[in-house]
Amino acid sequence: MQTPPEQGALSGLVVLDLSRILAGPTCTQILGDLGAEVIKIERPGRGDDTRGWGPPFLKDTEGNETAESAYYLSSNRNKSSVAIDLASDEGQALIAGLAEKADIFVENFKVGDLKRRGLDYETLKLRNPRLIYCSISGFGQTGPYAHRAGYDFLIQGMGGIMSLTGFPDEEGGTETKCGTGIADVMCGMYATVSILAALNHRHVSGEGQHIDISLLDAQVSWLINQGVAHLISGIVPGRLGNGHPTIVPYETFPGADQAFTLAVGNDSQFRKFCTVAGAAELADDPLFAKNSDRVRNRKKLIPLLRQLTIKKSAADWIRVLEDVGVPCGPVNDLQQVFTDPQILHRGMKIDLPHPVSGSVGLIGSPIKLEKTPVSYRNAPPVLGADTADVLSRHLNLSAGQISDLVQKGVLDTGAPTSHKDS
Repeated sequence: MQTPPEQGALSGLVVLDLSRILAGPTCTQILGDLGAEVIKIERPGRGDDTRGWGPPFLKDTEGNETAESAYYLSSNRNKSSVAIDLASDEGQALIAGLAEKADIFVENFKVGDLKRRGLDYETLKLRNPRLIYCSISGFGQTGPYAHRAGYDFLIQGMGGIMSLTGFPDEEGGTETKCGTGIADVMCGMYATVSILAALNHRHVSGEGQHIDISLLDAQVSWLINQGVAHLISGIVPGRLGNGHPTIVPYETFPGADQAFTLAVGNDSQFRKFCTVAGAAELADDPLFAKNSDRVRNRKKLIPLLRQLTIKKSAADWIRVLEDVGVPCGPVNDLQQVFTDPQILHRGMKIDLPHPVSGSVGLIGSPIKLEKTPVSYRNAPPVLGADTADVLSRHLNLSAGQISDLVQKGVLDTGAPTSHKDS
């Protein structure tokens, strides 16, 4: 049973979550952190696809692998797991009943799949005109690609970000995806913003609406400065490794022991860097004096700077540059990230009780609200753990009715599993 929400910004709202993988779950986890009750609908016996996307899998108190993958755990806290067979008539009726009680409905099925089951927006709004219905898909509900399935890696390729990520050919590089599912995550962010906007519109009008969010649209939107530079200039930008297209120097540099980041954002900071590096003459050189000059002449400047930075350790460079106000920092691995005092102080690493492992470490929310802070009420649920509770509370199903539906295979009331293959 899920712990009741505290008085968060979205406390009192009910979210019916028919999404899986990452984009939708990212959206609904944010809504849950902000206080909404999130009811996650999963397939009996299998659940969200990401439950099987491991290793690593969470270990139980005896050190055995469980059915809870790290991937699934990353985006499903503050939710109830309700296992309903969507292919059955009884299951579809239960979900429609829950939609009638819900404020927000989030789904990421292929276009047309839910309409065949009577769970599309046009059908459900007749039962609940206030329903905010958010469809997340690879390519949107319209257009020549609407029927296609979309995955993060595919979208990173089609949406252009891979063409900008990676080192140039002459440096042995190739097109490279981001190290996390950033297309999915950003799509989830845009979905969250859209839902909050729709909620505000509902406050005024009393009406819900349909939201159409696609991974490809979201990916193209965050090409930002690179995308607009192309639209203005007509030039197709290439890969710059860790370099910045319009700021120099703004990339990693080698220290005597390891690399560090240098983010010189203006001419004054460049002069300070050159002075500390014992090369003040570079700041006066007409090839490098202004940022626009440095961008045009990066192939001349960057090798000169690397000859300077190799003379000191990364830690020494960070210390002396911070003293004069030049932005710089380490290149941390994830162990260093989650032991960093600033990150710990900001609550970006959290631990929640878990019924299988005792506790589980998760990434905290970056949202810091003064009056209505986020809350961490529940670890990501085991499959079907909340089926009986949710259906009895929201649809008034009796224990006998639930038991009958379990026997038919329509419902799964779940139980913690000891091994991932069980």
